[in-house]
This record gives sequence, structure tokens and C-alpha cells, in this order.
Amino acid sequence: MFQGVPRLIIPDNLKSGVSRASFYDPEINRSYGMMASHYGVGVLPARPKRPRDKSKVENGVRFAQSCILERLCNQTFFSLAEANAAIGQALDRINDHVMRRLGVSRRQWRLVRVSTDYHVEFKTFFYSVPHSLIRQQVDLRATARTIEIFHRGKRVAVHQRRYGGPRHGTDPDDMPSSHRRYAEWTPDRFRRWAASIGPQTEGLVTAVLASRPHPEQGFRKCLGILRLYPSTIEIGDRYTHALLRVHPRMTHPGSVVLPTNERPFNPSR
Repeated sequence: MFQGVPRLIIPDNLKSGVSRASFYDPEINRSYGMMASHYGVGVLPARPKRPRDKSKVENGVRFAQSCILERLCNQTFFSLAEANAAIGQALDRINDHVMRRLGVSRRQWRLVRVSTDYHVEFKTFFYSVPHSLIRQQVDLRATARTIEIFHRGKRVAVHQRRYGGPRHGTDPDDMPSSHRRYAEWTPDRFRRWAASIGPQTEGLVTAVLASRPHPEQGFRKCLGILRLYPSTIEIGDRYTHALLRVHPRMTHPGSVVLPTNERPFNPSR
């Protein structure tokens, strides 16, 4: 699940793991030792009758016994599914309980890993973080209205929580510069550029965008159409400011060549 293994494991002195318990030189079960060697994991058995050697496990067991098993000890179940459903309800109560010291519930916090598209997932929706955190583990805090992402205790992103509509919430400041430039190309922007040429061009661009299952699939064709216009089109925004000019040495009427330093971002490149 986590695509990794711990550096060290601390088991009880069970016979399937420890053949002979000893504080100085415990004898590890051969099969258990081979498994640990295969994964490159060290085995350090806990001392007999020393639960503090594995306190995190003991605390987890005690927590499950007191908050789940004790609540269900007087109930009778006639199937595994029925028992699992009751355990799930008890687990929901635990996760929804607000912790006194922190003032939040366990359900509100989650440890997540940033995907290669610099987004983290929560409840089937995706929220962006700075692209420098790709593949890093971050803490996600969810409330009814906001999603906050923290890295090493510092908040690095905040989004309005989504319950419908587009599945991705992306802050342009989180995007790499190349992706940010691509995000400037939208269907509305292509329509505006086409309208600056004429109504027929606008109708053609609109038809091209409408004929694709996803408008982005028509961006390249629209760009080619706009480049056929033998005149000057001025586009005045930060990322695509350029002048489409007819090249003085063009060999094909209507072709357009842009100076290198003035070319807008082309998704075909």
C-alpha cells in the first residue's frame, strides 16, 4: 500500500517469529528471518513483559479494545458482514469525535502523497499544491468549506472544498511555468481571437470546438486556423502577447510566421 518497508520492526516474542527470547542475542525464527532479509528489514524483538518497547502498538490495541470491542461485547452477530458493519459504525464515532487538545476530529486530518500532477486527492476530488512538492508526503486538513495542505507544519495550499462540478481545483501559482502557459489557452479565448478576425472565423472556431468530445482536442486546429489570417492580430495578455504577421519571404499565400521571441505557447510543441 505504501510502496515501501520500515527500517526496523519490533515484534512480540511469538514462536513464529522468535525461537528463543533473549535481551542480548534473541534467536529469530528461520522463516521469519528469511522474510525480513528478503525485504531488507531489521528485526529487534521486544523484551519479555516490556510493553513500552512497542508502545505505539500497545496504545493502538488498547484504544481498539476500549472504543470498539467494549461497545460491541454485549451484541450478537450472525454474519461477518453484520459484525463489520457494527465495527464501521464504531469507527465512524471515533473518527468524528473532536479531540480536546487539538479541537479537531481525526477524520479532518489525513496524510497524503502528492501525485506527479502536483495534486492531492480527497473524496474523489483533487487539489493542487506547489509543484516542487511532487511525490512528497503532506498533511491534509478538511473542513466543511476548506481544504488545507501542510508540509512540515507549514501551510502550502488552501482551497475551497468541492462537492460537485470540476474534479480538479488548481491554483495557477502552483503550476510549473509551462503548464501555466498552457492553462491560458481556453475555448473562450480562442473564440475572442476568432471574433477579432470576423464572424465567419468565429463560427468556424466555435464549430471546431463543439465537434470535439473535449474542447482541448480542438485547440491545435483552432490555432492553425488563426495562423492562416494574413494580417496582424494583437493579443494582449501576459503569456500570449504576440503579433501574428505575414512573413515577408512567405512562399505560400496566407501562411503566418511568428518571430521566435513573440510566439505564443503552442501545445503542439
